[in-house]
Amino acid sequence: MRIGAVIIVIWLAIGAFASFQRGYFGSGDVSCAQFGTVLVTIVVGPLNYVGLNPKIDCTVPKPSP
Repeated sequence: MRIGAVIIVIWLAIGAFASFQRGYFGSGDVSCAQFGTVLVTIVVGPLNYVGLNPKIDCTVPKPSP
Protein backbone atom coordinates (compact mmCIF):
# COMPACT_ATOMS: atom_id res chain seq x y z
CA MET A 1 0.00 0.00 0.00
CA ARG A 2 2.81 2.44 0.82
CA ILE A 3 4.61 1.93 -2.46
CA GLY A 4 1.41 2.75 -4.36
CA ALA A 5 0.96 5.98 -2.42
CA VAL A 6 4.57 6.97 -3.05
CA ILE A 7 4.19 6.29 -6.78
CA ILE A 8 1.02 8.42 -6.93
CA VAL A 9 2.68 11.31 -5.08
CA ILE A 10 5.72 11.18 -7.38
CA TRP A 11 3.43 10.97 -10.45
CA LEU A 12 1.47 14.07 -9.38
CA ALA A 13 4.66 15.94 -8.44
CA ILE A 14 6.04 15.34 -11.93
CA GLY A 15 2.76 16.61 -13.39
CA ALA A 16 2.86 19.72 -11.22
CA PHE A 17 6.44 20.35 -12.35
CA ALA A 18 5.38 19.98 -15.99
CA SER A 19 2.60 22.54 -15.41
CA PHE A 20 5.09 24.89 -13.80
CA GLN A 21 7.51 24.51 -16.72
CA ARG A 22 4.77 25.42 -19.17
CA GLY A 23 3.98 28.59 -17.20
CA TYR A 24 0.44 27.63 -16.22
CA PHE A 25 0.80 29.03 -12.69
CA GLY A 26 1.94 32.51 -13.74
CA SER A 27 -1.27 34.13 -14.96
CA GLY A 28 -3.51 36.19 -12.70
CA ASP A 29 -6.99 35.45 -14.02
CA VAL A 30 -8.01 31.81 -14.21
CA SER A 31 -10.68 30.65 -16.62
CA CYS A 32 -12.44 27.32 -16.76
CA ALA A 33 -10.22 26.23 -19.66
CA GLN A 34 -7.00 27.23 -17.91
CA PHE A 35 -7.99 25.44 -14.71
CA GLY A 36 -8.93 22.31 -16.64
CA THR A 37 -5.69 22.33 -18.60
CA VAL A 38 -3.59 22.65 -15.44
CA LEU A 39 -5.57 19.90 -13.71
CA VAL A 40 -5.27 17.48 -16.62
CA THR A 41 -1.57 18.26 -17.05
CA ILE A 42 -0.96 17.43 -13.39
CA VAL A 43 -3.00 14.22 -13.55
CA VAL A 44 -1.31 12.82 -16.65
CA GLY A 45 2.05 13.51 -15.01
CA PRO A 46 5.04 11.96 -16.76
CA LEU A 47 3.10 11.42 -19.98
CA ASN A 48 3.70 15.13 -20.63
CA TYR A 49 7.34 14.32 -21.33
CA VAL A 50 6.55 11.74 -24.01
CA GLY A 51 4.58 14.20 -26.13
CA LEU A 52 1.12 14.31 -24.57
CA ASN A 53 -0.02 17.93 -24.36
CA PRO A 54 -3.55 18.03 -22.93
CA LYS A 55 -5.69 21.10 -23.49
CA ILE A 56 -9.19 21.68 -22.15
CA ASP A 57 -11.73 23.87 -23.90
CA CYS A 58 -14.86 24.82 -22.03
CA THR A 59 -17.36 27.62 -22.12
CA VAL A 60 -19.22 29.00 -19.16
CA PRO A 61 -22.75 30.26 -19.85
CA LYS A 62 -23.22 33.95 -19.33
CA PRO A 63 -26.00 35.07 -17.02
CA SER A 64 -29.05 36.53 -18.68
CA PRO A 65 -29.55 40.30 -18.25
